[in-house]
Amino acid sequence: MTTKDPYGNLEKGTGFELKRLSPEAVPRALERADRYRLLNEPREAESICLDILGADPGNQKALTTLVLALTDQFARDSGVDIARARALLPRLLEEHCRAYYGGVICERWAKARLRKGESGHVVRAWFEEAMSSYEKAEDLEPAGSEDAILRWNACARILMRDDRLRAGPGEETPPEDLEDDEVPSR
Repeated sequence: MTTKDPYGNLEKGTGFELKRLSPEAVPRALERADRYRLLNEPREAESICLDILGADPGNQKALTTLVLALTDQFARDSGVDIARARALLPRLLEEHCRAYYGGVICERWAKARLRKGESGHVVRAWFEEAMSSYEKAEDLEPAGSEDAILRWNACARILMRDDRLRAGPGEETPPEDLEDDEVPSR
């Protein structure tokens, strides 16, 4: 039997049929997914979340943990791209969560792009998209929760501190460790 994964795709055939998780195992599996994320093993966390979603397709904790596990992989050359994480957002039931995790996805994508040396104005645009999402989430946050403000401020501090992110297109500044005479002419 061929099953669909939580992204709506047929499982890629290797001759294996995935075993199904029982609904009773979901709470413990959620704990394990969190633990694997903390151990910096996001692929294992991703796999567990996919199993949970096979047993309980609407499980909000598994969906948010899966978003985080996918974004944990952005900085690695794991083949995970932003589209996979964003595809999960419509499945989040609360508008606040869609906005907040949309911001997390963009922020983590920006950080990964920055580490890989992508153009400063492109990376800045990703941070700005994250900040816009956090502003939406802030308006929808329950009282006493200001997570979106914390994330917005973190993005703003990165933009203020990194000279590469202050420049506009065609005006990028060289990395700080290069001397002026080492910068190639344009």
